Amino acid sequence: MQQVVDLQSDKAFGGLDVELLAISPDPLDAWQEEGGSYGITVPMLADPENAAWDRYGTSGWMMGSEPGHAFFLVGSDGRVAWVRDYAAPEHGGLMYVPPDEIASQVQEALAGTAA
Repeated sequence: MQQVVDLQSDKAFGGLDVELLAISPDPLDAWQEEGGSYGITVPMLADPENAAWDRYGTSGWMMGSEPGHAFFLVGSDGRVAWVRDYAAPEHGGLMYVPPDEIASQVQEALAGTAA
């Protein structure tokens, strides 16, 4: 949750032309309660059936039946343009990434220079 809190107030991330949406498989009431206690103001989607993951073809990034700690950049055409699962071993196994690092990587993806 702290990741979302910090991203929603980060100036570098806020300066990108992207919208942050927090998605969780948790039930709506639990998600609202936890998000509210952290002061999350970005849209939050309760997705207990993982429909968003399935819609964007990203279910391969799930840990078992649960989504991992991943970020997706979805273009206006509805296609996933960039994905990073920071919790994956190849990305350091992190559950928190400094917002400026995420902003930098998203900016590179938007410019078409991300690997």
